[in-house]
Amino acid sequence: MQYLDNLLFVILLAAGIGYFARNVRKTIRNIKLGRPYPVNDRKGERWRNMLLKALGQKKMFKRPVPALLHLVVYLGFIIINIEVIEIIIDGLFGTHRVLRFMGGFYNFLIGAFEILAILVIVAVTVFWIRRNVLKLLRFNMPEMEGWPKRDANLILYFEFVLMSAFLTMNAADLKLQMMQYGHYASHSGIVGSFPISRFLLGILPDNPEALVAIERSMWWFHIAGILVFLNYLYFSKHFHILLAFPNTYFAKLPPLAKWDNLESVKREVELMMDPNADPYAAPTGDEPEPERFGAKDIFDLKWINILNAYTCTECGRCTDVCPANNTGKKLSPRKIMMDVRDRTEEVGKNIDANGGTFKDDGKSLMDYISHEEIWACTTCNACVEECPVENNPMDVIVQLRQYLVMEESAAPAELNMMFTNVENNGAPWQYSQADRLNWVNE
Repeated sequence: MQYLDNLLFVILLAAGIGYFARNVRKTIRNIKLGRPYPVNDRKGERWRNMLLKALGQKKMFKRPVPALLHLVVYLGFIIINIEVIEIIIDGLFGTHRVLRFMGGFYNFLIGAFEILAILVIVAVTVFWIRRNVLKLLRFNMPEMEGWPKRDANLILYFEFVLMSAFLTMNAADLKLQMMQYGHYASHSGIVGSFPISRFLLGILPDNPEALVAIERSMWWFHIAGILVFLNYLYFSKHFHILLAFPNTYFAKLPPLAKWDNLESVKREVELMMDPNADPYAAPTGDEPEPERFGAKDIFDLKWINILNAYTCTECGRCTDVCPANNTGKKLSPRKIMMDVRDRTEEVGKNIDANGGTFKDDGKSLMDYISHEEIWACTTCNACVEECPVENNPMDVIVQLRQYLVMEESAAPAELNMMFTNVENNGAPWQYSQADRLNWVNE
């Protein structure tokens, strides 16, 4: 029977890790659908950025209360899952609490895990209340209807149940140790410190067989739940738990408001604005002529934009500070990130269904993001400054604008007038170049 349990554990572990690896490869493929965007500069700053903002969650602390709660959940879930190492060893070799040879340090670890577990339960309860009872506005905007809202709540339920199962497993284990039952008995007395689960002893049965059934079922539920959670990440906004690290490393470094110009376009503008420029001079840049100006679909975006989309936490902080959104306009920077991710997933499924190649479906990002949203952006950079994982919705919007202007001539009338004036008069205003210095005589 023991070997059957070991075999079932190996199958469960292999299936869970294998499915996760498959989805990670698919995500990497989808991110690479974007165009090249070399990032190999200022490596020291990039490592510092990643450590402070992904691991240290520095930008979260602009709002201290939710930041502390989030830190508890993050650290609690990561640190408690150190116990997974012991569970894997026990599952593979049929042992029980194999790391108990660590003595006092092991007791300290189990106690710390339990305190963190109860703190996680408290934190996710507060998060649930904020979303579903207090109904904070940024969690209840139009783009959060349907799956995004269910996803946010599902993960809270998931964490609550997993922590509860962990404490129940420990309580049953403690009671069996106190009974000196079977392999739970130890010559050194109680193995582990149980500051929280000991309060559950009174609600557990006294029958040792029933206790073993509870302990074993919670043990299996705990490892199965962790593997399910691991694979759920791919379908959830909580993929940011993993992707926040590369995302913050490759993020745009200051000055954040500096835009990436196309050399071919820059040269044309310089020729237009400088009457002394030589139109026949060889280009100085080595950038090839682009296939398309700006971005119409995800293939035209930079790969970092797609990584941003997959890393989006859907926290809504970007939308919360967006001046366009705050004045009632349709734009939501969070929705821009969600739309890029949804379109990327749609393209990925198309590729999977067609043997690894993309079959034109007649769609683009413009089917997800309206012109009204694109032109509502003030390019103030507030969303970029606020994002805790260093996403850049503004960069996507600017690339969409470039496409509309340079490929479709679909700019608003006011901008078209300015473009005409710049082209004809060398200035945004509607008077000839000969009159540009008339103001000096006034």
